[in-house]
Amino acid sequence: MTNHSPPSTDSRAEAERILLVDDNPANLQVLFQTLEGRGYNLLVAKDGETALTIVKKALPELILLDIMMPGIDGYEVCRQLKENPATRDIPVIFLSALDDTKDKVRGLDLGAVDYISKPFQADEVIARVNTHLTIHRLQQQLQEQKDALERELEVVAKVQYDLLPKRLPEIKGMKLSAYYQTSRYAGGDYYDIIELPDERWGFMVADAEGHSTPAAVRMAMTCALLRGYPGAASDPGEVLKDLNRTLCEVVGMSFITAIYAVYNGRDQSLRIVKAGHMDPLLYRPADGETAEIPCAGTFAMGIEDYGEVPLTEISLQAGDRLLFYTDGLTERFNPEGEMYGLERLRRQLSKDHGDNPREILDAIVDDAERFAKGLPADDDQALLLCVVE
Repeated sequence: MTNHSPPSTDSRAEAERILLVDDNPANLQVLFQTLEGRGYNLLVAKDGETALTIVKKALPELILLDIMMPGIDGYEVCRQLKENPATRDIPVIFLSALDDTKDKVRGLDLGAVDYISKPFQADEVIARVNTHLTIHRLQQQLQEQKDALERELEVVAKVQYDLLPKRLPEIKGMKLSAYYQTSRYAGGDYYDIIELPDERWGFMVADAEGHSTPAAVRMAMTCALLRGYPGAASDPGEVLKDLNRTLCEVVGMSFITAIYAVYNGRDQSLRIVKAGHMDPLLYRPADGETAEIPCAGTFAMGIEDYGEVPLTEISLQAGDRLLFYTDGLTERFNPEGEMYGLERLRRQLSKDHGDNPREILDAIVDDAERFAKGLPADDDQALLLCVVE
């Protein structure tokens, strides 16, 4: 008996290879005659060693595998196939005259997808082969689509990271550090620092609803609107109103929380507006603890136009640590279902980490990672830390 490639009766099955493995020539003949003429490329092996060699070279789409064979039996062949990343996804249908349920369970536990009992019934063989080839084909198509999506998300993530500041600016009397991490590929968090006239600087931290590509697009819109803002973006309230007006027109059924602050380097004052965002945190050495800066704020951007936007003004002092952040950090969970929370973040910001903002942020992020105990974050995280000199 030789390999056989009959004329295709189904274009989908033209390249599909089926390996028939049985030490009994009569059984092989029955299987071969049952499946020939149906558009498959039928391969045959009379023992386990030959079957493994053929699989390595041909990578069939389906294997019909006898259990009781001299040398390497079907169980061992299946075990080796499932241990090999290159062959573990090939569906295996066991062939056996064994009727004991435990024998069938053993085969399924090894990774087989089905079982055909001897003597063979032609209709059953054809039905099971068609079913598992269809499932295998659909799984391959799904994996190809998933791989394509993964590649697209990687491209989106790179574009998103390119929108973030390449390096933080040098601001007289202030040291800066930032941390940014998406939960998976692209995300909706955003931070930025823009230079303004008269020794002023604009700090923006935002969080677009959702994850992945749609959130990344909304994040990119926010970035473009801020960096393309006409004139100086020195009036925080007007900036937020203008950004929101445009986002209402283009975002649709979604929203973006944001906080925007203008820092005046001449007198170390800070003017803050926020839209549905968390209050910034301030650690003041004289107080010895971290507290939220209470900001009245307004609702998230992208919903409807604003009226007046409440403004909060504070004066910073030497040694102050000012943290803008998104909720991805405080809403980080551990395997026990506990949330990292605001209090843990406040304690970490208050600890004596020196005055290096990078070291302070690293300590916060490391603490959150230890708390999570290896559980991946399910939300994006952005932190912008300012240390006043």
